[in-house]
Amino acid sequence: MPVKSAGLTESPVTDTTRHVVQEFLAARMAGDVERLVALFADDVDWLLAENPAVPWIRPRFTGAECAAQFTELAEHTVAEDARACVDTFLVDGTDAVLTGYLSGTVRATGKSFEGPFALRLTVEEGRITRHHLYENSLSIAEACTPS
Repeated sequence: MPVKSAGLTESPVTDTTRHVVQEFLAARMAGDVERLVALFADDVDWLLAENPAVPWIRPRFTGAECAAQFTELAEHTVAEDARACVDTFLVDGTDAVLTGYLSGTVRATGKSFEGPFALRLTVEEGRITRHHLYENSLSIAEACTPS
């Protein structure tokens, strides 16, 4: 039986989406690339504004390529300085949107970046088929550019 909350009816699809996104966040926090590969579909609609100054931002199409982005990000940033907080987590059917704030430091330059983000994920058949991240790409590019 669906759960009714704040005038909205939760559905099994919404519950699955919420569960998969929570698994994604847990795997991301743990740096569990193998689990991330399993959570992404074989083919993924990946959107992250291309930026030649940022080594971990490039086009990706497969689940393995998408999961590898998290390893590449870790290689190029200082783990102790990485921060991300989610202030909104909305789920509607197969779609989830998270908003929040992130910051970090680029290892090669020692420069910091920060700003708000929005992440749109779509979950179909228990796997992530869409990953669209909107972030402060200017701040990140500036942090990657040597002085």
